[in-house]
Amino acid sequence: MNLNMLDLNLSAVIPHLALLGLGLILLFLSPLLSKKGKEIIPHLSWIGLFLILALVIKNFSSNRTAFMNMLMVDRFSNFFNLVFIISSILVILASISYLKREDVLKGEYFVLIIFATLGMMLMACGLDLIIIFLGLEIMSISLYILAGFKRDDIKSNESSMKYFLMGAFASGFFLYGIALIYGKIGSTNLVDIANVLFASTIQHNPILLVGVGFLLIGFGFKIGLVPFHMWVPDVYQGAPTPITAFISAGPKAAGFAALLRVFLYALQSVHLSWSSALWILAVVTMSLGNIIAISQSNIKRMLAYSSIAHAGYVFVALVAGGKEGLSSAMFYLMAYIFMNIGAFSIITALGTKGEDRAELSDYTGLSNKYPWLSVFMAVFMLALAGFPPTAGFFAKFYVFSAAVKQGYIWLVVIAVLNSFVSIYYYLRVVVVMFMHKPSGVTTPIVLPFALILAILFSIASILYLGLFPQNLLTLANLSIF
Repeated sequence: MNLNMLDLNLSAVIPHLALLGLGLILLFLSPLLSKKGKEIIPHLSWIGLFLILALVIKNFSSNRTAFMNMLMVDRFSNFFNLVFIISSILVILASISYLKREDVLKGEYFVLIIFATLGMMLMACGLDLIIIFLGLEIMSISLYILAGFKRDDIKSNESSMKYFLMGAFASGFFLYGIALIYGKIGSTNLVDIANVLFASTIQHNPILLVGVGFLLIGFGFKIGLVPFHMWVPDVYQGAPTPITAFISAGPKAAGFAALLRVFLYALQSVHLSWSSALWILAVVTMSLGNIIAISQSNIKRMLAYSSIAHAGYVFVALVAGGKEGLSSAMFYLMAYIFMNIGAFSIITALGTKGEDRAELSDYTGLSNKYPWLSVFMAVFMLALAGFPPTAGFFAKFYVFSAAVKQGYIWLVVIAVLNSFVSIYYYLRVVVVMFMHKPSGVTTPIVLPFALILAILFSIASILYLGLFPQNLLTLANLSIF
């Protein structure tokens, strides 16, 4: 068959092909290098990702389909490609010293991050449910392995197994949802689904709604939505700390990218059918996440429940729908990667071999020994709580404003009350660092340049987006499909 007849349009997916090529090159190169030589792999990884980032920026305004309209490379997907690649670069920079300290510096670690990033990019540009599922599985399989990368650590093994088993279960629901939608619509292409729903009267068909519900279960697992969140605290605590940062940022954004395209584009005609369910899910997710986070003494578990709560906040934008809801969700997800990866980078910096030192008691009087790290951690906590002038404040402000304009007043009231609840456990970390006397012997730490770079870039981004939020919001508005 003539390739031109297939309408592959490979020029539209050059960044995806470049990412695939980078992963394959590093995969074949890694076994050929000595243990010392493997130290070049992380640097090749982040440099390669940086070049691909430049390629995405260069082609940011493109609007092309590929592979017979199964992929859509537009501003929306490119916006999320920026999120994915930036988060991957920051995680790689934060991982180098961690892997050396734990004596697990292996090339396949970075290859898996690259392949996971490729899966995220496919999810964002997928114009067909099959492509979205393919990207979801490429990302998920990479994350299952990364979560258990410390093979001699029983907690890491446990987190990987839980993640895998529950992920496989969620994938089954997702596939069944695709099957039901295909059975009723006759296509898995999002354009076809949108056209059929707009022109017909099957929006309230039970089979269709069940299929939509199963899709929501699959997405809900990836973004940590209640009641599909049970894997989150155990995986966050047991996985290597940089991978915890990775899981909390890029994959969560990828889940939302696909969710936004499916629900706010293909299923827009049935908005009234599922908006009430999303309203309830948003309330339950943010409330449960914040309430349980209060009782956590381990900062990684606290941030795990915090991430559940933040998924609820983004869901408020999904309930609101429309252009403002979509752009505010995109702004939130971009800001969130800097807040969360920055916080986990601090945890990585304070850890010792075999220990994360992530208990709240480990941070007692930290400002006396490491004042700058304490200040940076305080900024990340304040940003996650939504204090001005950080990106976290405007992220919540834009989401809540979009919901108010659509008439969801009570939903916003509940979200604001939840934000007040979250202030307690975020500020508790700040109080412990600055207002308590140090206890015990503080182990000296060495901050490598790569880790410092990841922390400083995250801090700078949080403050920049807090002082000049309109720039990113304008970009998000321009990126709406």
